[in-house]
Amino acid sequence: MKSQSLLASLSLLLPTITACTPSIPASPPTLPNPYNDDTIPLSTREYWIHQANTLALSHPCPFAAFGTVIVNHTSANPQGTLICTGSNGNSRIGNPTLHGEIAAINNCSSLFVSSAYNMTPAESLAAFKDLTLYTNAESCPMCAAAVRWAGFREYVYGVPIKELIELGWGQLDIGSEEVIGSGVGMRDKDPEVVLGGVGREQSKVLFGWQFVRGECPRGCERGRVEERCLPGG
Repeated sequence: MKSQSLLASLSLLLPTITACTPSIPASPPTLPNPYNDDTIPLSTREYWIHQANTLALSHPCPFAAFGTVIVNHTSANPQGTLICTGSNGNSRIGNPTLHGEIAAINNCSSLFVSSAYNMTPAESLAAFKDLTLYTNAESCPMCAAAVRWAGFREYVYGVPIKELIELGWGQLDIGSEEVIGSGVGMRDKDPEVVLGGVGREQSKVLFGWQFVRGECPRGCERGRVEERCLPGG
């Protein structure tokens, strides 16, 4: 099928977009997987959530530390191939809808139709159905709807919305799985895999200092003037 050839081309062209990506182990060990998905090891899922926590963020302690990576697990690489990243850009860009998931989808869309891939808009739309979106916190209803409209093959998240609320984050208290599963007459089918709580503990530290004065993430310390975590700890 044409979409398969498109995704195969992504791995061939990957060096143009991941030159600064850390090296990826050839084959991670297989660990017990509690998420009802036995096709990809839990260690691989956690690896990509870690990338959403690090590679997708500008430094270890941005205030809105919501990061996303989009990965191709249909390539020859057993751990998957990074396609693009995104982070929350509300305060940086002044766009209230620019959450990490939206930013990552926008970045992929721009990349696919650029000279790097030369996809048509239709080919760009079709490419998402072979990709996995990893985000370090459960998607809000807006982003969950974007995940569903994009037609991702898989959706994996870290800290649940309920726990973000407990940590003081304002949220629309509607689970992403409810939103994703509510489609009617959609062009693409629901994701084949929806996993929650992956890498939850490593992600939670990024969201625990802003409102409840938890410890700063590693590499950060509280500023003397501002009561916020700043790089340099």
